[in-house]
Amino acid sequence: MTEHQLPQGFETLAIHAGQEADPQTGAVVTPIYQVSTYKQDGVGGLRGGYEYSRSANPTRTALEECLAALEGGSRGLAFASGLAAEDTLLRTVLQPGDHIVIPNDAYGGTFRLFAKVLTRWGVEFDVANMQDLATVRAALRPNTKAVWVETPSNPLLGIADLTGLAEIAHGAGALLVVDNTFASPYLQQPIALGADVVVHSTTKYMGGHSDVVGGALVAADAELGEQLAYHQNAMGAVSGPFDAWLVMRGIKTLGVRMDRHSSNAEKIVELLSRHPKVSQVLYPGLAEHPGHDIAAKQMKAFGGMVSFRVVGGEEAAVEVCNRARLFTLGESLGGVESLIEHPGRMTHASVAGSALEVPADLVRVSVGIESIDDLLADLEQALG
Repeated sequence: MTEHQLPQGFETLAIHAGQEADPQTGAVVTPIYQVSTYKQDGVGGLRGGYEYSRSANPTRTALEECLAALEGGSRGLAFASGLAAEDTLLRTVLQPGDHIVIPNDAYGGTFRLFAKVLTRWGVEFDVANMQDLATVRAALRPNTKAVWVETPSNPLLGIADLTGLAEIAHGAGALLVVDNTFASPYLQQPIALGADVVVHSTTKYMGGHSDVVGGALVAADAELGEQLAYHQNAMGAVSGPFDAWLVMRGIKTLGVRMDRHSSNAEKIVELLSRHPKVSQVLYPGLAEHPGHDIAAKQMKAFGGMVSFRVVGGEEAAVEVCNRARLFTLGESLGGVESLIEHPGRMTHASVAGSALEVPADLVRVSVGIESIDDLLADLEQALG
């Protein structure tokens, strides 16, 4: 290791990658470059490559370098939201007439982007069970350009075999795109398992404090990374410098937070698994979960997201959400505080009536890092 090389430990990269001390002041935290334009040293004489903050901003650059390091990719890119990142990726790699395979339990906003926006642009898609490799293979067409997967998925916590999906996609000349939001790069490294592009809503675990909206792409291949960067600038849905700074701040504690999210979630699952008002618990850490063995191989731990089905149907599930107190009733996930929601009426209302419709009796919780005894007590009273 040379004098200026960083060790490769995840927590070290999270704190230092792309974030050297400010050369002018020695500040150990990357400054917020709240600026739109930059003085040039003569026509075309850019300082550090910066001319206009849509094209590049030093705070965003630091975040993007950190994202690439954490995911083991060649290029990281930061966006104004997760859906902005998805839209930029899809309009980079797809053209009218192309086809993509998406999960049968995709996030509702992702499904809406395909079903209501990209189909009008001439993109075709099919839905497949990503846990069944034969089903995915059967969904491929000659014009398939990408296979899109979430693992764990939102909100059913399905687990997909990334190595197997990479082989299928690449065998058809298609890209494998992995939404790694639920796991975060601390728990799962999709590029090392064969993914071509990783997608994040950095609003969630990467930011980690429910105070910023953002998205990210990390490309395994440098050429694809350059194409994505071109479209990022051309389409313009970039992360602002303050938002980029907030996400970087969150990333510094990602490892320790994910350890606590995961350990708290395991204890929540123990309670739910024996509760008479719960008919099913969906969590990849359970031995009976159909994706448990794969999750154990490709994840460091099983994460902080838990879904469960409530005895009594939809109204009973809604009542559990309404009675919770410490678990805040709200959308989103991945913050330090615990959240609870009814996917069918909230985050996944856009898939109602489609092949992706979620069970009406489903409740999803994002387990935070509060004292576990307090969280357990709150769920006990909410379940009645």
